[in-house]
Amino acid sequence: MADTTLECRGLVKAFGGVPVLKGVSLALDPGTVTALAGENGAGKSTLMKIVSGLVRPDTGEVLVAGRPLHRADPREARGLGVAIVPQELAPISDMTVYENLFLGRELRTRVGLLDRRRMAAQAREMLAVFDVDIDPATPMRRLGVALCQLVEIVKNSSWGARVLLLDEPTSAIPEREVDRLYGVVGKLRERGVAMLYTTHKMEEIRAVADRAVVLRDGELVLDRAVADLADDEIVAAMIGRELGGLFPATVEPGGGAPVLEVDRLHVAGFAEPVSFTARPGEVVGLAGLVGAGRTELLESIFGARRRVGGEVRVGGRPARPSPAGSIAAGMALVPEDRKGAGLVLSMSVLDNGSLPRLPTFCTGGWLRPRHRQRRIGEVMESVGLRSRGLSQQVATLSGGNQQKVVLARWLTQHVDVLLLDEPTRGVDVGARSEIYRLVAELAAAGMAVVMASSDMPEVLGLSHRVLVMRGGAVAGELDRAALDAPDVQRTIFHLAAGSDPETGEPQPLTTSAPRTA
Repeated sequence: MADTTLECRGLVKAFGGVPVLKGVSLALDPGTVTALAGENGAGKSTLMKIVSGLVRPDTGEVLVAGRPLHRADPREARGLGVAIVPQELAPISDMTVYENLFLGRELRTRVGLLDRRRMAAQAREMLAVFDVDIDPATPMRRLGVALCQLVEIVKNSSWGARVLLLDEPTSAIPEREVDRLYGVVGKLRERGVAMLYTTHKMEEIRAVADRAVVLRDGELVLDRAVADLADDEIVAAMIGRELGGLFPATVEPGGGAPVLEVDRLHVAGFAEPVSFTARPGEVVGLAGLVGAGRTELLESIFGARRRVGGEVRVGGRPARPSPAGSIAAGMALVPEDRKGAGLVLSMSVLDNGSLPRLPTFCTGGWLRPRHRQRRIGEVMESVGLRSRGLSQQVATLSGGNQQKVVLARWLTQHVDVLLLDEPTRGVDVGARSEIYRLVAELAAAGMAVVMASSDMPEVLGLSHRVLVMRGGAVAGELDRAALDAPDVQRTIFHLAAGSDPETGEPQPLTTSAPRTA
């Protein structure tokens, strides 16, 4: 193992007596990408923290180029050549790109002043190596998440990192930026950097990784070359069982009048109004490219975003354009950003589960603790929440279980319309399967579901009908028969990109949604 850049030997770690890692050993070779997969709670984050010097293992050791990491010290890990690009980036937003790149190692003139001109020039060269075209004098606050991430990667690689840890690097960036990230990963591979790359996405493992390492319940259960693995093998290793089909069988919705009517709803900031309906038991998918207006439409339907005109009706009755009015009308919203807009992370499962319908758990302004405990417990059990109890802080739950809390808290009372925005973002494949089952069961029970998702298999696997959005308007509509067509993804892409699916010619938006069979 003379050529090994990073070696982990028998890493064991427990928190509060609960084992998180159970003797994990792995090695990373120079110029390779190792995908680290596993369900939330499998131990991936703990492993990354140990390797980067943030956490000390109870037993075991980490060696970088044969030199041991003696203690939990990020500076020592960095000195050995280990860098981490976390999922939650924290650039200094009021500083420029070059100031962030040289933070802690600033260049100075002979008299001790900051040599800004030299730092900016060198920053431009550092960025150019990775084909990143940014003015180094640009404030970081003006960059999107994808460019902030690339700047962080450039910063860590510029001081000679041997090992780069990438934690869910595509979870918060637009699809159009993913290829650029892959290009940067490729250049790092050429420079001999060993990378540990955590992801939940099978297509991402195929695109970048040489090897796949899977953790389950703190144990390493798979370590093989990606070329020798089928997707089903990776999934089965992650969840400990055959998935048996990720998506549940689609149950055709019954007849009857639409439960949700969106009538010429004009979202602030977009040029065209949107009209569509959803029947009881129907899952209507919203597809489109980043910036197509799906999130804005859902928020406007729910009353959380200003609308210019139009009306939303539930059960034939107009809903007041506010979250309170929507809740009273029987609507619920699971937002895209569960941590920022869906949960209060410092509060317990019980308190988060009570928030949307707090008055129903009160009498005369006083909480009824037994009633609240019983009802919240029932709905959390119905969604299969895995927790230590209702008193557990939501911040300590896995992403999939956090999402279950956001969904279940609405179910303490009847819901007619469920609005889902990216329902499985940042959720591992096992929890995804459970969330898909929940959505299908709620629809089968008569709920109308409107779901925005950037995950094409998710849209195709759950929806009875799909509206393709572009520029805040509906560019096309596909029924179930069209969704089953072999070229449906090509059709959706053309509609989302503004070209005719048949000819490829530019296709203007119209105020009425064209149907595409």
